[in-house]
Amino acid sequence: MLIANLATIALSNVSTTAAWLFQEQAVGWDPLSLWHQMGLLAKAVVVILFIMSGWSIGVMIDRWMAFSAARKQSRAFAPAVAGALRDGKIDEAIKVAERNKKSHLAKVVTAGLMEFRAHQESGEIPGETIEASKRALERTEAIVHAELKRGLGGLATVGSTAPFVGLFGTVVGILNAFREIANQKQTGLGAVAGGISEALVTTALGLLVAIPAVMMFNYLTGRVEAFDVEMDNSSSELIDYFLKRRGMRRS
Repeated sequence: MLIANLATIALSNVSTTAAWLFQEQAVGWDPLSLWHQMGLLAKAVVVILFIMSGWSIGVMIDRWMAFSAARKQSRAFAPAVAGALRDGKIDEAIKVAERNKKSHLAKVVTAGLMEFRAHQESGEIPGETIEASKRALERTEAIVHAELKRGLGGLATVGSTAPFVGLFGTVVGILNAFREIANQKQTGLGAVAGGISEALVTTALGLLVAIPAVMMFNYLTGRVEAFDVEMDNSSSELIDYFLKRRGMRRS
């Protein structure tokens, strides 16, 4: 008799659990159903995350194309300008630089060469001319550095804030789930489906936006630092070239 009673209790618990899991209200987990189950605030969070994602993807593509062009043209520019300077053809070196306007090295070298050429007409190359060329190189390096970093600050902002935007949507979804439980006086899956979908979708989207943004920010920042080193080396080599030219004219 005791075993029969235990079996009856177990079966009733199983049926209650099944009724809790599969209530009358069907729960859809496809993207369209999830969207319809969201509230206005959660939809606003999703829209904001999509805007952040689109903007960050645009920055990634723009910087990738700019860095690839700079790398490609710099590889062609460096040996060509080195050969022109070796022969003392500063005008030819400037023309080579002007043909590679997307190269970060060409922009820096052009500024130094044009400043140097502006004072070259005098019979002697004074130390002030070398200093003026050096200042021109430093100014151009700063400008090119700022151009290379364009958009990276916003990319870092997206990477750091997107998870918190998604977390805000998660909190809203949990609150909506509790509100539905209170309104419907039941705790079935159908009662909390809308709130749970809001919490899950906004959390996932926040991470989906943030992770690529952070990874690309770190990668692109590393590329900018490598470009800075190349520009510093080119500036130093150009100053050394100017000093050698000065020594040749004095001898």
